Amino acid sequence: MPAIRHNIFIASSAQTIFEALTKEDGLSAWWTPETRAKAEQGFVCRFSFGPRYFKEMQIAGLDPNRTVEWLCVWGANEWMGTTITFNLHEGTVKELLKHHPETEGQIQQRHQHKSGTILRFVHDNWNEESPMLAECNYTWALFLRSLKLFCETGKGTPWPGQH
Repeated sequence: MPAIRHNIFIASSAQTIFEALTKEDGLSAWWTPETRAKAEQGFVCRFSFGPRYFKEMQIAGLDPNRTVEWLCVWGANEWMGTTITFNLHEGTVKELLKHHPETEGQIQQRHQHKSGTILRFVHDNWNEESPMLAECNYTWALFLRSLKLFCETGKGTPWPGQH
């Protein structure tokens, strides 16, 4: 099954990123301001994008400062049943480069930091490659940049300003 995958270096602690992924004010700051969320296994979070469209994600997994996993239970047909996983790998720059050499370019651009976190993002279980999957891949990249900005500077670019 097709999946969207992104790896991103964030010059913040795993705890800061985990809170941005699980707390209502954090999610509102980088994804969409109209957010209802609670960091509880099984809770169904609601993310509104305008007056007529929303997504609902059931929290399928929480491992503090390591993993957040959602199951899409409401949204566009192609999203239904997909899973979204955020895995966090914190360490010194030296450790991160050893275990994640593919992120060297990102880490080098943030050379003033001695540590940070690699976020490994997967939006999985798509039924097929489609124009929607391609658009979501692009848009997830923008939102993950928003998450990075929020965690590093305190200001993200949530919907509708992600573009």
